[in-house]
Amino acid sequence: MSHDMSEEKLPEHRGSEGHEVAVHDDPFADPGLPPHEVRRTDIDERAARRAERQVALLFTVSMLATIGFIASYVVFPIDQIVFIWPFGHVSSLNFALGTTLGAALFCIGAGAVHWARTLMSDVEVADERHPIEAPEDVRAKVISDFKAGAEESGFGRRKLLRNTLIGSMALVPLSGVVLLRDLGPLPGKKLEHTGWDAATPAKPIKLVSMNTDEPLKAEDVTVGSLVFAKPQGLSEASEGFQQAIAKDAVMLVRIAPEDIKDRPSREMGFDGILAFSKICTHVGCPISLYEQQTHHVLCPCHQSTFDLSDGARVIFGPAGHPLPQLKIKTDADGNLIATGDFNAPVGPSYWERA
Repeated sequence: MSHDMSEEKLPEHRGSEGHEVAVHDDPFADPGLPPHEVRRTDIDERAARRAERQVALLFTVSMLATIGFIASYVVFPIDQIVFIWPFGHVSSLNFALGTTLGAALFCIGAGAVHWARTLMSDVEVADERHPIEAPEDVRAKVISDFKAGAEESGFGRRKLLRNTLIGSMALVPLSGVVLLRDLGPLPGKKLEHTGWDAATPAKPIKLVSMNTDEPLKAEDVTVGSLVFAKPQGLSEASEGFQQAIAKDAVMLVRIAPEDIKDRPSREMGFDGILAFSKICTHVGCPISLYEQQTHHVLCPCHQSTFDLSDGARVIFGPAGHPLPQLKIKTDADGNLIATGDFNAPVGPSYWERA
């Protein structure tokens, strides 16, 4: 079979039904611009004012929605769940925030689009391509075109549009400022103090065993042992127990007084008994591994090691501070008591820490 085809059967010579097809000499010829269609707002000032009010209404709704977004943070509780058809059970706060912020942004966009389609000049202008670098006459032309565009947009002449646009654009960024609340409440002085802060020389707090809830006496802590304690009155039935014990937990160790290298640390203890925070100063893990020959304690999470005979200073690992120490003594019955808070904030470092 021959694959030759005569030229008269090619598409440029005949149509699908055998009719002749016109062929242009230049397939990329410039078709030109369509004729300009005059809009109603171009010839009717009442229609232009009506469009202006519509745009201003959209910008005003945006401002009200932004105010509603901010008010939602105050009005709706974080944990409130409500049923909203057809979404089902949703967080009232999240629904209010999403709705108001979406409305604020949508109304700004819709107002800008409606402004451009009804009031700004829609005359199409063709311009020749030019080199990237702009000569002086081009820069002058750009400035002239910008001024002409600003004049045609009515930004300076239509004060209602200008003021409502500026108002809506100025209020929207406030939504981001309010979101800073999700970073949590400011810590204030809460990180600097623990439950031991209520102890004073006149009203000391007894140290009780973590296991038995019984007061600890000096003879209960033997050389080489590690005993865990908490403030008297703090039990698992107490409200906020987990939050309190995360800062109040204490470990007691007894070292021969002559083996204690740090003098201030020795003076804060009683007869070689030293009380340190059980909370690692790296990321807050509980410390429980004690080596009695070296007097070192090891955090099991990241292997931070502290020398309890030398003020619990860090000798290895990522922890940045020594373990805070609690000043202790005994009362008339021989019970170990604390007369004040730890000598430093408990737990990991934070940027407000002195």
